[in-house]
Amino acid sequence: MNEILKQIEEIGIVPVVVLNDAKDAEPLAQALCDGGLPCAEVTFRTDAAEESIRIMTEKFPNMLVGAGTVLTTEQVDRAVAAGAKFIVSPGLNPKIVKHCVDKGIIITPGCANPSDVEQAIENGLEVVKFFPAEQAGGINMIKAMAAPYTQMKFMPTGGINAKNINSYLAFDKILACGGSWMVKKDLVAAGEFDKIRDLTKEAVQTMLGFELAHIGINCDNEAEAEKTADAFDGLFGFTKKVGNSSVFAGTAVEAMKSKGLGAKGHIAVATNSVVRAKNYLEMMGYKFNEESAKFKGDKMTAIYLADEIGGFAVHLVQK
Repeated sequence: MNEILKQIEEIGIVPVVVLNDAKDAEPLAQALCDGGLPCAEVTFRTDAAEESIRIMTEKFPNMLVGAGTVLTTEQVDRAVAAGAKFIVSPGLNPKIVKHCVDKGIIITPGCANPSDVEQAIENGLEVVKFFPAEQAGGINMIKAMAAPYTQMKFMPTGGINAKNINSYLAFDKILACGGSWMVKKDLVAAGEFDKIRDLTKEAVQTMLGFELAHIGINCDNEAEAEKTADAFDGLFGFTKKVGNSSVFAGTAVEAMKSKGLGAKGHIAVATNSVVRAKNYLEMMGYKFNEESAKFKGDKMTAIYLADEIGGFAVHLVQK
């Protein structure tokens, strides 16, 4: 898959932005980046769109900025000249798609039926926009449509919000979701960029769904591990379950049969997506122990942070 599309997949949410005044571009981009979504689809239906893209890409070179609602090849060229890294169109216009493909420009055209998807495949596309997502049948429609097109991925937009986004992202054929609930036009117009930052943070936390999975306690040997698990079983009824390298007490306590990572043990934090969580935390400045990564097929299912917290190694684990 193209590197830009991989980045979009790792970010998970593409804020769909309408800007009527280019002066709002920089503080909005700052709010999105501070909130954990260094990405934006700037809709090309306002006079400020082109200049807004230019400002965002110049002030935030690491931000992934694209142009949306692109309806002509002339708009494609203007958007790319301003710094847009990808193009999004509401429908599949063969002329625009060919123009982008011929120039090596990433485009995700809107598709809402199998005929559109087949045109996209004919043009060598890997990802299409599913629009309008909720009105066109939602995740169930995408699942039905994706079945015969095993290599195609979808980016649903339209009606996506904090309540339904995870039902979309849980499907492995979803690249990312486009949404505007964290960048509402009235908040932009009022200059409430702190509120946009906070809503963006909430959107990221909702998407990642961090939860404490279990705590691992380092023991010297198997006997001590069983004794530790027995104590939690006797105290709280956490049923003991003996494994190869550890003994669990219920699902929340893991007594290690030998010293594992971490001076005292480890803490497992479950997430809806290890890959997206890793991307987010790396953006926040945290480092990972890459050698600790575990995979199921080509999907990362667990990885440890590089540094301990309070004497505990901390790892992400896939829900």
